[in-house]
Amino acid sequence: MVIEETAIEVIGKHEEGVFQNQLWKELDIDSRKCSRVIAKLLKDGRITRESAVDNGARTFLLKIAHREEPCFELLLSGEMFSPCAGCRDACQPEYCERLTSWVMNLPQDNVEDQEASVTE
Repeated sequence: MVIEETAIEVIGKHEEGVFQNQLWKELDIDSRKCSRVIAKLLKDGRITRESAVDNGARTFLLKIAHREEPCFELLLSGEMFSPCAGCRDACQPEYCERLTSWVMNLPQDNVEDQEASVTE
C-alpha cells in the first residue's frame, strides 16, 4: 500500500484528528518523510491541518477533509426504509412482498423522476 493511503487510514481512525508528531510515529517513518506525505495529502485536498500544541510542543492537528454525511434519502419511501438495504434473503424482487410494499409507498412524483432517468 502506498504510504499516503496508509496515512489516510491512520488519520481516519482518529475522529478528532491526529497530531503530526504522533502520525510519523504510528507510520514508523521519520518526520521529514511524514512532512512530504502530509504536503501531498494537503495538496490533494484529502486532509486539513491546523496549528496545535501537544505536550507543550508545537505541532499540527491533521483531520480527514470534509467527510460527506451519507445520504439515505434514496433508500426512504415516506417513513419506510428500503427492505433491500442489508437484506440477505435470496428472493426474487418480483415476488418480494416487503419490496412491493415499499415500492407502492413511493410518492408518485419520485417514481416518475426515476422512470425518466432510466429511459434517458
